[in-house]
Amino acid sequence: MYDTMVTVVGNVATSVDYRETVTGGVAKFRFAATARRWDRERAAWVDGHTSFYTVSAWRSLGANLAASVSVGDPLVIHGRLRVREEDRDGQRRTFVDIDASAAGHDLSRGTSAFRRVMKGEPRPADRPEAASDPAPEPDAARDPDRAAGGGGDGAGAAGRPAELVS
Repeated sequence: MYDTMVTVVGNVATSVDYRETVTGGVAKFRFAATARRWDRERAAWVDGHTSFYTVSAWRSLGANLAASVSVGDPLVIHGRLRVREEDRDGQRRTFVDIDASAAGHDLSRGTSAFRRVMKGEPRPADRPEAASDPAPEPDAARDPDRAAGGGGDGAGAAGRPAELVS
């Protein structure tokens, strides 16, 4: 196992394209990561070069990304780096891809509401209401922390605030 693993922080640049394949569903989208540095002369942050990656996410990660991510969302992507070269229009071009093994919203730039997908439940990409309706509050039958009374003191599992426990 000599794959190059990377973690990249950036923004979703294109809409997520989700497709079912013989080996399982796959989500693909372009991801932009812009370097920033502090410019002492200007006393301000300055944007550097922007790198673009094609991100692929398979199976449940792909379905969950398709249901959860929109263009412009700040994400943290972790996965295998793949560099490939192709001849297009008579020119040699280099493409950089990431096969994602984990992804999530960058919570240093906003908030997010996590919703666990239960086994046997339709995948988020299969539910027509996934794109328009907010996630419903989990009920006591599906949430063992709330069923055991773990919300009355303001703390859920592992001492986290109840609103962060899904």
